[in-house]
Amino acid sequence: MSPPPPSPLPSLREECGLVAPRPARWPSDRHWLLALAAAAPVWLALALWTGPQMRAPAGAWAWVSLVVVQPLLEELVLRGVLQGQLLRLTRARRWGPVSVANALTTAVFVALHLPAQPLAWALAVAAPSLVFGHLRERFASVWPAVALHALYNLGFGAAAALAR
Repeated sequence: MSPPPPSPLPSLREECGLVAPRPARWPSDRHWLLALAAAAPVWLALALWTGPQMRAPAGAWAWVSLVVVQPLLEELVLRGVLQGQLLRLTRARRWGPVSVANALTTAVFVALHLPAQPLAWALAVAAPSLVFGHLRERFASVWPAVALHALYNLGFGAAAALAR
């Protein structure tokens, strides 16, 4: 009996993180839970300090866009395709604790927020972006990042609505 063939190169689907997270029990992972828990004080601070300046979603479609459409599209394109390909091209090189792919993807994420937000708000998305990128790499899947992004946006929208 001959030995099994060497494992093939990852498929494009795998490179883009469009696979089930590994390990499958990611919602109980301490990194994911810590990222979720860290958001609540930020939402509270935003509501207290910048309340009236925050824009709450107006209507059901705005909420669907904020909580479903935007996280799904942004994470699939940025963390899935862009970060996945950058991981391959940079051979997962790191700058300290952050991969080069995650840092470059975060720069793009911030740049994409510039047209719709003031500079300070656009720069503020860098921290969550690094977290989303870390989770994408930790689980070799984009889905934990999509879920966390949706929850972050839900909390942000709720804080804006409550601040009014």
